[in-house]
Amino acid sequence: MEVCPYLEETFKILGRSWNGLILHYLSNCPEHKAHFSQLKRDLKPITNRALSLKVTELVDWGLITKHVISENPPSVCYHLTQKGIDLARALKPLEDWAHHHVTLKKDMETK
Repeated sequence: MEVCPYLEETFKILGRSWNGLILHYLSNCPEHKAHFSQLKRDLKPITNRALSLKVTELVDWGLITKHVISENPPSVCYHLTQKGIDLARALKPLEDWAHHHVTLKKDMETK
């Protein structure tokens, strides 16, 4: 039996550091969008360089779009595309599973 090549490609996206978390974060934001600074603030401890590389990958895969807002200073906002929204929805059962079956380090420390 062979591994599904479509699933294999999907795991190439999700298996890279931060990609799944960025998609999840944007899926929970109003209108599925957030500024670079919001992503940086809430996805600790990602560096500016790593975040920049990750959002560029997600743009290249068509999962998010980048909008430069002409302000002084300019800002950058990222939006989930429909493709990104669909993938984020597909991750919801995985999140539910994790809530039931994954023990976090902080939970272990309180026991």
